[in-house]
Amino acid sequence: MTQPDTDVLIIGAGLSGIGAAVHLGKRCPDKSYRIIEQRSAIGGTWDLFRYPGIRSDSDMHTLGFNFKPWTDAKAIADGPSIRKYVNDTADEYGVRDHISFDTKIVAANWSTPDQAWHVTSENKKTGERETTTTRFLFMCGGYYSYDTGYRPDFPGEEQFKGKLIHPQFWPEDYDYSGKKVVIIGSGATAMTLVPAMTDKAAHVTMLQRSPTYVVSRPARDKAANFLRKILPDSWAYGIIRWRNVLFQQYFFRQTRAHPEKARERLLGMVKEELPDYDVETHFTPTYNPWDQRLCLVPDSDLFDAIKSGKASVETDHIETFTENGIKLKSGKELEADVVVTATGLQLQFLNGVDVSLDGVKVDPGKLLNYKGVMLSNMPNLAVTFGYTNASWTLKADLTSEYVCRLINLMDEKGATSVMPRLDAFPNETEPFVDFSSGYFQRVMDQFPRQHTEAPWKLHQSYFTDRKNLRNEPIEDGVMAFTTAGEAGAVLQAAE
Repeated sequence: MTQPDTDVLIIGAGLSGIGAAVHLGKRCPDKSYRIIEQRSAIGGTWDLFRYPGIRSDSDMHTLGFNFKPWTDAKAIADGPSIRKYVNDTADEYGVRDHISFDTKIVAANWSTPDQAWHVTSENKKTGERETTTTRFLFMCGGYYSYDTGYRPDFPGEEQFKGKLIHPQFWPEDYDYSGKKVVIIGSGATAMTLVPAMTDKAAHVTMLQRSPTYVVSRPARDKAANFLRKILPDSWAYGIIRWRNVLFQQYFFRQTRAHPEKARERLLGMVKEELPDYDVETHFTPTYNPWDQRLCLVPDSDLFDAIKSGKASVETDHIETFTENGIKLKSGKELEADVVVTATGLQLQFLNGVDVSLDGVKVDPGKLLNYKGVMLSNMPNLAVTFGYTNASWTLKADLTSEYVCRLINLMDEKGATSVMPRLDAFPNETEPFVDFSSGYFQRVMDQFPRQHTEAPWKLHQSYFTDRKNLRNEPIEDGVMAFTTAGEAGAVLQAAE
């Protein structure tokens, strides 16, 4: 058993990866770490997506890190501001020097004799591969493919003479002035693009198969901006963060407990915004609130775009593309110079890495989630996966704190590996995420399962996770530690 090249290897230099690095530096200062980032820059999602109007759909007092206050006036922030925030964090805490850019992890194999992960990476510029060993592998690369977005094949699309664009790969400096734009989709991306593109487009149409719940919220948080004038930034940030978390968790619980009442209230708010609009057709989903993520629009910008006549919504199915646009199943034709396919992400687990244990490939679909952080019988491996009903970073921070606690406990016990031990896979399990959105449902068989009981349950509750990950003892009868001596015995047995 040799000393690994680094104590912790982090995959991804976005919000999750930069946050993980800072937490490690604070809580495990004697541990070395390295970050592998497949792109050329820090920022993850906020560096990748460059479409018009790109912004957060969560408030930055909860999407921001728990250790670095968000101090901009806008709480619903644009992409460049968030990208700057992540970069500033990396520089403030000396993280940048630990990052290997333009490097993609292609495989990771746990070696029981070595008690280390052997991680194969590829330089995207040269194609050269190298292997790095690490004691602990921390996957912080998000939950979707950066290389491919999800886009269905549309009938007749080869006939279309206009331009087809997927938001994930927006052409740099693309000029849509005076063009008729059709945006296919009804999620957060579509609802961001619609009002943003009305600045120069001749007209923008959002074409959706079915509606989504939409709620407007001020982009600027008056209370937060006021508190920053009279309190230190960290105090003001903490107060507003807690206020927002409490409100979000309360709203989510009330929505789940009283879906019809919540539905009535959400639709009533839309009707107040669009009193003379066909809300029943275009903004009334068939599912209950939070069966899919709600869409947030800042300062009613989507509703204002519709009321101005610069944007419209069509709720229908596509029959075929034509030379000049899209023919709908209702018989209506939409003229288009540009069609934007805001049809979703291509989800993937374990950051698309081929993971194996002692040379045997792992199927994530046959693993069980442990506390939303680790996986059954997988040593020295943690995965950051944020909330579907709240800000991603709330869970990312808790995950990093837990990993640091775990690593420090390993040192106390003289352990070289740790894993949540599962002796028998339970008969009754549930999908990793209880979410009806198509982009989740398409790939849930490739994600681990969860059980109905702790610690194998994935909670969508910040308060539950805060208790479990920050305060509860790590040694729970499930977490199994292997010491250096035991690892030596394993090696002798293998020989």
